[in-house]
Amino acid sequence: MTHRPRTKQIHLAAHFPGVNNTTVWADPRSRSQIDFSSFEHLARTAERGLFDFFFLAEGLRLREHKGRIHDLDVVGRPESLTVLSALAAVTDRLGLAATVNATFNEPYELARRLASLDHLSGGRAAWNVVTSSDAFTGENFRRGGFLDRADRYTRAAEFVATARELWDSWTPDGPDGPDGSVGEPRPFAHHGQHFDIAGEFGVPRPPQGHPVVIQAGDSPEGREFAASAADVVFTRHGTLEAGRAFYADVKGRLAAYGREPDDLKIMPGVTFVLGDTAAEAQERAIEIRRQQVSPQNAILALEQVWGVDLSAYDPDGPLPDIDPDPDSTLVQGRVKVGDPRAVAEQWRALSRAKGLSIHQTVIETTSRQSFIGTPAAVAEQFDEFVRTDAADGFILVPHLTPGGLDEFVERVVPLLQERGAFRTEYEGATLRSHLGLPEPVRKG
Repeated sequence: MTHRPRTKQIHLAAHFPGVNNTTVWADPRSRSQIDFSSFEHLARTAERGLFDFFFLAEGLRLREHKGRIHDLDVVGRPESLTVLSALAAVTDRLGLAATVNATFNEPYELARRLASLDHLSGGRAAWNVVTSSDAFTGENFRRGGFLDRADRYTRAAEFVATARELWDSWTPDGPDGPDGSVGEPRPFAHHGQHFDIAGEFGVPRPPQGHPVVIQAGDSPEGREFAASAADVVFTRHGTLEAGRAFYADVKGRLAAYGREPDDLKIMPGVTFVLGDTAAEAQERAIEIRRQQVSPQNAILALEQVWGVDLSAYDPDGPLPDIDPDPDSTLVQGRVKVGDPRAVAEQWRALSRAKGLSIHQTVIETTSRQSFIGTPAAVAEQFDEFVRTDAADGFILVPHLTPGGLDEFVERVVPLLQERGAFRTEYEGATLRSHLGLPEPVRKG
């Protein structure tokens, strides 16, 4: 296939799977979720594939199941910005995105850490803004679970705005002159609902102006927050139809904030399974899914919905006929199911209709591989999503830690490049340049 010019390019990012059920931990190729060598391997692979950025999740408390630390958390969860600062020394162009909670941090300290990473990396820092409303996580902090769920986006929006005020507080000109000098600090003052701070910011304005802001959340509040404040949206819509609807909805909200459609990139998190033939890819996908959802994991997933001890149930038997406990604290530190009783009824209906066991139902209803096929077929699917406005790109979540991205970079990226859908070299040095995002306008 010959190279063909096109206006819309695919953006790609890599998510380090780490502490989750995506990684097939029984696979001998899976390695540590905390050793630096694992982070370095995936980051170097992503940069070799010319990806926009490397993405780390965050956890402020080890999850619990039946009062015990969740199995996947027992070796610990390293802090994102510390890991990314180390990765800045072994990568040159790859963006470095940290998930940091806006509920249990403060603007001055986090803005300082992000600005430091942006300077250390030459303009490659990003902040995935998340919120928390559960008191379980809050117990690790002085204020505890003080924040009402309805207030979390209000605080997050003010947090982002305050951080940007701090980054903008240095003058563009300093003692060394206006040509690239770091400038000098000016007093800042922010008096708002959640933050009342004043002083001088300790780090010069970041090379990108502002580190890239990523937002994850599909609720109406999350979509509005993304339209008003985010540069990238991390979503989970996996089908063309759902992707196009989400894309149109969120992009349609931008004008109200004086923003253009290209000012915000929509990048769903996706998985992939490759094979030399379509049949081989499907066989691999089925086997991977079975490994991800063992019989034991199926019971654990069921307990997350039902909120009661279901260890006496047979994974190969039918779903429980008891109702879930919506106020349960059996599982803590994991995302709560919105309406447990509605989810349970949906699962029961599916189980009855298809004659599925507990194990089979969980496999059928929980996350699965998004793109399955030959490298050429997956490249075509990626291209179609972006060409038809279902996404601007993808955040890839491989099923092996840390080598699961290698095959995609070696077999799919060259095909995307042949299609003219993906870069053949980095054209800029900063993450904003990779994403085609405008430079932030300095305020004040």
